[in-house]
Amino acid sequence: MRKWEELPDFMRTEAVRPYYDILSKKKKSLAAKRVFDIAMASLLLVLLSPIMLIIAVAVKLDSKGEIFFRQERVTQYGKIFKIYKFRTMVKDADKLGSQVTTQNDARVTRIGRFLRKYRLDETAQLLNVLSGDMSFVGTRPEVPKYVERYTDEMYATLLLPAGITSEASIMYKDEEKLLAEAVSADDVYVNHVLPQKMEFNLKNIKNFSLLGDIKTAQHTVCAVLDI
Repeated sequence: MRKWEELPDFMRTEAVRPYYDILSKKKKSLAAKRVFDIAMASLLLVLLSPIMLIIAVAVKLDSKGEIFFRQERVTQYGKIFKIYKFRTMVKDADKLGSQVTTQNDARVTRIGRFLRKYRLDETAQLLNVLSGDMSFVGTRPEVPKYVERYTDEMYATLLLPAGITSEASIMYKDEEKLLAEAVSADDVYVNHVLPQKMEFNLKNIKNFSLLGDIKTAQHTVCAVLDI
């Protein structure tokens, strides 16, 4: 972790300080978390490479566009990075509607619906984990325009790398259904869904442990497979 004085100005607030103090006492656990991320990401890339190759071919054959969807997101300390996902929408989908996806979104491709259902599109994020921009467990990375709407306390989630999954992700796995009923998906997400998800994310920072991360990863697998 960075020293308090080295944090970006927008994070050095009284609202963030308690979370920083908690994490600063868990440096060994944070180091172990990074070792776990590197080891598991490397192993999974090897084991899943045949499946990822099949996904890549299916995406390319299903619709026009690139194999990967890359989008700017925000991670630890406010760093902007490009997240990797297998493309599940039509080409230039981000220019055709909201930056959140709703149920029965017409932009989602045929193969994309299958990939999103089982979160297979996110296997590409193993590359982000290896680079250090993401972790297996942590607050899901938001696009910059949503981060600009964070409260001071929400910025505490940027003390750790963004994650592929989290307890909030599990609780809101059917988020697309909720947004589908909204007049403005962006407004509902920013004013209602995001604050509720952040309550879980902030609580998880207070209770951070590597064992807790592993349990969250297990919960995610069970949630995806409905077991």
